[in-house]
Order: sequence, then structure tokens, then C-alpha cells
Amino acid sequence: MEKVYDLIGIGVGPYNLGLAALLEKTELEAVFFDESEQFAWHPGMLLEGATLQVPFLADLVTFADPTSRFTYLNYLHEQNRMYQFYFYKKFEVPREEYNDYLRWAVNKLGNLRFRSRVIDVVDHVDDDQPCYEAVIEDTGSGKRFSVYGRHVVMGTGSRPVVPKSMDDNYPREDVVHTSSYMDEKEKLVESGSIAIVGSGQSAAEVFLDLLKELDNHSFQLTLFTRSVGLFQLEQAKLGQEFFSPDYVDYFHSLAFSQRIETLTMLDKLRKGIDPDTLTEIYNTLYQKSHGGRKLPVTIQPLTEVTALTAAQGGYKLTCHQWQQDKTFDYPAEKVIFATGYKPAVPEWFNNRYAAKIEWEDDKRYRVMRDYQLAFKQPRQNQFFVLTNLEHSHGAGATNLGLSVQRNVHIINLLAGREVYANQRDTIFQQFSMDGE
Repeated sequence: MEKVYDLIGIGVGPYNLGLAALLEKTELEAVFFDESEQFAWHPGMLLEGATLQVPFLADLVTFADPTSRFTYLNYLHEQNRMYQFYFYKKFEVPREEYNDYLRWAVNKLGNLRFRSRVIDVVDHVDDDQPCYEAVIEDTGSGKRFSVYGRHVVMGTGSRPVVPKSMDDNYPREDVVHTSSYMDEKEKLVESGSIAIVGSGQSAAEVFLDLLKELDNHSFQLTLFTRSVGLFQLEQAKLGQEFFSPDYVDYFHSLAFSQRIETLTMLDKLRKGIDPDTLTEIYNTLYQKSHGGRKLPVTIQPLTEVTALTAAQGGYKLTCHQWQQDKTFDYPAEKVIFATGYKPAVPEWFNNRYAAKIEWEDDKRYRVMRDYQLAFKQPRQNQFFVLTNLEHSHGAGATNLGLSVQRNVHIINLLAGREVYANQRDTIFQQFSMDGE
């Protein structure tokens, strides 16, 4: 058999990138594969002025190792931007700069392989030399080869969601998901009317960006949201303690039904719009409407878009104001869906492992506290997952700060020792009656 790595990583996003960075101080050998041409973090939503919703301390490594060369502060130091950031006086960093930081980290690591699509992971854990075989396809040449690893970590992220009834292969420049917004923006603003469908942060950011474009372009801008209104994300300090390792411990200990119920109860922490974004939207509307000026803008909550069909001059949105139970049609030349994402679980995963692992329901696999998949037959060679974890690890499953703590769990387990401190007692609240 060829060389066997300690770990094979599938996907190179911030989660696996942070894992690769933290592995540098260990004796573990790992290699990570991604099908993209090069690293890019949500390029379609790198809007000028948009910031992360978490502080800069939630970088790739700081919560585990503030002395690492991969910290955001070291990035600033190497870019000669420390004083500029110091005078900037903001905890949240520009999204474009965060993407640049991640690309900076990618260039410092030698174990990342792009243009490499993982098309299968074969289970050899019952062989004399137990391991996993990752079958890789070079996206340029189409050639295939195998890489072997004792353990696997799957961080395949998420893919855009467009309601099935509306995903009808319309021209990409006409019907856009927010994940591709910046790619199509030039064509969007040249149209006569744009309708945005969605109620979260992405919808608000795109609406604000297009609202500012009304200074230089002329179009009708409409936002339909199914929710009762455009409400802000809960950002109180005690509320933020739900994004802590202590709370993840508590959440994971609950029964599956309790966890699902709790996620709904924590919607204010998970869903909503940054207060600064809402403030800027209102201020922009106010400033543009002085002197009684009528803006070509419509914001309508309580309204679900149930269908999208091609029509003369563009598209027809079938809308339902659900509180009044009234249905109406609305025309738009361009449509933007801010309808979120779903876990990107590869087809080979279901083919190979669905029958071997435990499931909490028909869509959500059982995941151990240390992010190992729960196999029906226990094994020494672990399969870790960083995707589709809200049901097992709570509202913070996609939180950038907690992703570092997740990587600490994985590294310590693989190394068989505490490489990085797995910190607890980090918050002022307790959630369990016994205080654990």
C-alpha cells in the first residue's frame, strides 16, 4: 500500500483550513482536497463595507493558540496594517479582508490540494492495515488517483437553496441566488426591476447594496419576506454565551427531540439581521426620501413567494400574503433568492456509509461529541464531520469561533494527548441542574 496519512480532509473552507493550520504544531500528517480552482470564501457576497458578524478573535486559530503564526493579528502584522486596524477601532472585520486573510493562510500551508474532487471514500477499516481510501479526480485532466488515510474529516460545507418550484434553469443573469450576487450585479442594476426573496442577513445586505445603487441607476427594488418582519439578530452578551463550548456540552447531552425543540427556541440567536445593517437600511431610506421624494422601493413582509414563471419582459412572482390569505402576482425583470443553504453531503457518502452509521431521523446522522460519526459497529479509524451539525451541536454549529474548538477536539483525539487546551468554565451561566 502507498503512504497512509493520519488524516484526509475533504473540502477546504474555513473549518478545514483552521484544522490544517492547527495541525502544523503536531506530528500528525494530513492532506486536504478541494475541487475549486483556488480558495475563495463566499465570493458572491463580498460586498464592499460588509463585515463579519463575529469578532476578529474568531479567526482560524486564536481560541486554541493565540501564539500561532496563523492568527488574524499576525496577518495584519505581515500586511503592515496593525496601526491601521488599531485606529479602525472595530471588533468586526470587513468581509473582503477576512477572505484575504484566509487566502494568506492558504498560501502558507503545503498540505492543501485544489482542483482535486473527492469522488469516493472506500472503507478499508476491516483490512490488515485499516484505513480509508479517498479516490481523487483531477478537475483539469480528469485523471484519478487514490490517497490513503487512517482517519477522514468531511467539511463539504453547504450549497445554495432555491425552492424546487422555482428552480427551472432560468438564465443565471436573470434569476440569481445571493451566493452569485456579485458575479451578476452589473447586469442586475441595468434592469428595470429587481425582486429579492428572503428575510435574513443576505437578503438585507443585497437590498442595502442595491438601494445605494439607486443613485446611479433607475430600477424598482422590491423585497418580499415570508417572516412577520425584518427583525434583528439577538446580540446581547449573555445570549452570546450560547456560542460557547460549555453550552455545546449541554446541548449535545439532550435527547434528539429536545435538541430540535431547543433550536427553534434559539431562533433569535440563529436567524435575524445584524442591527447595524437594519440601521443603515433605514437611514439610507430616510436620506433618499427627503423632500417627500417617492422612492421606487417596496418592502413587504408576511408574504411568501410560491411560484416563479417566465412572463413578457421578465418574470411573474406568485405571492401569498399569508396573514390576510390573499394571493397576487408581481412582475420583475430580475429575481434574487436569499433563501439560504443546505448541507452539501456528497452522493458517495450516502452510497458508502448510510447503512453503516446511526441516524437520528431520516436526514440527520448521529454525531458524537467529538464530531465522530456514530457507526453501528465501533471502529478505531474515525470519520469526522463538520457538515450538518446543528441538530447535534446546536446553534453554534456554523459559528467561526466554535469551529476552532471543534478542531481542538479532533486534533486531541487523533494525537492521543492534549495538544491544545479544551477549555471549559468559560461563561457566567450554567444550563444543567448539577452545574456540569
